[in-house]
Amino acid sequence: MARTNGSGTKASGGKHATDRLGAAIDAAGDRMNPGNREVAGPSPNPATNLLIHDVLLRSGGRLLRLGLEKGLLSNRYGGSQAKQMVENRTMVQTLATFAIARLATRSIPGAIVVGGGLVAKTLLDRRQSRHGARRKGDRALREQAKED
Repeated sequence: MARTNGSGTKASGGKHATDRLGAAIDAAGDRMNPGNREVAGPSPNPATNLLIHDVLLRSGGRLLRLGLEKGLLSNRYGGSQAKQMVENRTMVQTLATFAIARLATRSIPGAIVVGGGLVAKTLLDRRQSRHGARRKGDRALREQAKED
């Protein structure tokens, strides 16, 4: 049974990657339990179940992201210093990375702009001497680790 949005068109017919992923998950759920039209979760209220899922996914994503960042930095700086570097980010740094990621995931032009900016930054870093770029990055991370 095809679901429709308010205008009568199929709800999963969008071209966005999340629309396609949502449609694939919906189809998998339909195959596992064909007659069920409930939002999975412990509550009979679908809005509460969606809230629970959102909190769990965001928490899990945050834990994975922070663990990955600490792991990548600890290889070079050691575990305790890597922890300080990750945890001592300013609110401006956190909001800037959030905004950039949001821009990159909302549209193809946004992804192109962000990807182009990252390529440009990488090329700029490579244009400097390897030692100079490494020293500059080390200095920035160490300063960040000192801030409390």
